[in-house]
Amino acid sequence: MKKLTPKELRILKKKEEEATALANLSTGDPDLYGDAPLIQSQACTDRLYVSLHDITPDRVSESFWVRGQVQKIQGKSKLVFVLLRQQLHTIQAVVQQSDSIPKAMIKYISSLPKESIVDCLVTVTEPESPVTSATQSNVELQVTKLFTTSKALPVLPFQIEDASRPDALLNAEGSNYVDVGLDTRLNNRVIDLRTRANQAIFRIQSGVCRLFRTFLTERGFVEIHTPKLIGGASEGGANCFRLKYFDQDACLAQSPQLYKQMAAACSGLERVFEVGPVFRAENSNTHRHLCEFTGLDFEMVIKEHYYEVLETFSDLFVYIFDHLNSEYAEELSIINEQHPFTPLRYLKPTFRLTYEEGVALLAKHGIFQNPLEDLSTENERKLGQIVADEYETDFYILDKFPLAVRPFYTMPDPKDERWSNSYDLMIRGEEIVSGAQRIHDAEMLQKRMKEFGVPEGELSAYVDAFRYGAQPHGGGGIGMERVVMLFLNLGNIRKASMFPRDPKRLSP
Repeated sequence: MKKLTPKELRILKKKEEEATALANLSTGDPDLYGDAPLIQSQACTDRLYVSLHDITPDRVSESFWVRGQVQKIQGKSKLVFVLLRQQLHTIQAVVQQSDSIPKAMIKYISSLPKESIVDCLVTVTEPESPVTSATQSNVELQVTKLFTTSKALPVLPFQIEDASRPDALLNAEGSNYVDVGLDTRLNNRVIDLRTRANQAIFRIQSGVCRLFRTFLTERGFVEIHTPKLIGGASEGGANCFRLKYFDQDACLAQSPQLYKQMAAACSGLERVFEVGPVFRAENSNTHRHLCEFTGLDFEMVIKEHYYEVLETFSDLFVYIFDHLNSEYAEELSIINEQHPFTPLRYLKPTFRLTYEEGVALLAKHGIFQNPLEDLSTENERKLGQIVADEYETDFYILDKFPLAVRPFYTMPDPKDERWSNSYDLMIRGEEIVSGAQRIHDAEMLQKRMKEFGVPEGELSAYVDAFRYGAQPHGGGGIGMERVVMLFLNLGNIRKASMFPRDPKRLSP
C-alpha cells in the first residue's frame, strides 16, 4: 500500500472532516435538532402539540411543540427567523445562537429547503412590534429544539409567495412579478393548494356541501346514494362516457336523475337528496365546464304545484349564502385579499321571472333572443347583468323554459305545451341549477321518450316504476363547483375543483 505524503494526508483529513460535518448537519444532535426518524407509529409520547391558530398572546411564556411547514427562512449566522405555516395560519419562529443553541443548529436550520415539515419545541413570547409577515402577528416562537419530519426537494415547481400574490399586483401596469399560470398550478396542485386563498376556497366548498346537507336534513329529506354505473344514459343524450360492464354496455351516470325520481315519487321516501360525482362527456373547454363535477341533487313530492320546489330552492340558497357570509368571514377575507370580488347580492325570497319575461327584458335592451330556443351563453350573461342592474340581485330563478329545450322527463305546462314546468337558477348570469316538475305518468313519459328518440328498453325499469303508483314530484341538480366559482367570482371553474377533469386534463 502506498504511503501518503503529508500534503495528501492533510487533504484526506479535510475531506473526512467535511464528510463528518455534512453527516452531522443532517443527523444533528438527537437531543436538539436534525432529521427525525421516519414516523412509522413506533410509539406514543407525552409531547403536547398546539395548532398555530391557537397560539395567541394569552399563551406567552408557555412551552409546547408545534408542527408546521417552512415557508421562509431569513437571518444572519447567529439569528435565524423561520416563518412556519399550518393550514390558514403563519407564525414567526426565532432561533438564536446561545449556550443551548449551537452554531451547527443554526446552520442546519438555515439549510432546510422551503416547504419542509418540522417539529419545534417552542416558548411563546411577545414581539417588540407586530410581525406583519405572519397571520399570528402579536406572538413569536422561541425555538429550543427542531426536528425535520419530512424534507422537501431543494427546488420547487414554483414558490408559494408567487402563487399567493394578489391579482392586483400581478395585473398592475409594469408588473415584474412572477405569475404562476393555471396549468402550472394544476399540474402541481398539491403545492398550489397550500396557498391561503386555496385553503380558504376549499373550506368554502366544504361549507356549501355541509350547509346543503344540514338544511335539507332539517326539512325532512333523506340522503341517498345512487349508482354511478348505469345501463343507459341518465339524461337521454349522447354526452355520456360509455364502457364495458363485463358482457354488457354501460355508462357513467350523467346525474342521479332517474334514481332520485324513483326514490322520491315511487318508493315512499318522498324527500331525498344526494351529494355525489356527475360525469359529462362534453368536449367543452370553457371556463365553466368539467367532465366530472360534484352534483348536489334533491327531489321531493309536491301536493299541488311545482312552486313548492322553487320555494325550497329559494330557502335553501338563502340559507347557504347567509351562513357562508356569517360562518366563513375569515375565509372570505383571505380569498378577497388575493382574488378581489364583489359580495353576492341576493333577495329574500329569491327574485323570479319567467323565460318570456327574460326574453322581453333582453329585447328591451336591443338584444334578440328567439323565445322558443334556449338562451345562448352570451344572452344568459347579458340577462344576468340586466337583472343585476334593474333588480339589484346577482341571484335569481328563471322559470317556464320552452319545452323543446328540456329533457324528456320534464312536465309540460298545462295551459300551453310550448312551455314547461321547468326552471334554472342563475348566479352572476350563469346557470348553477337546472330543474323541473317531472312526468309521473307512465304513458305520458313513454310518449315523450318516443318524441326524443330515447330507447325505452334501456329505461324500462324507470318507466315501470311509475306504473305502480307514483306521486307528483320535482327537483333539480346543483353544480357545486359552479356555486363556489360564482359565489366567489373566481372566473374559472378549475379554481373551484380540487383536481379538475376536463377534456384535456386527466392528471393529477
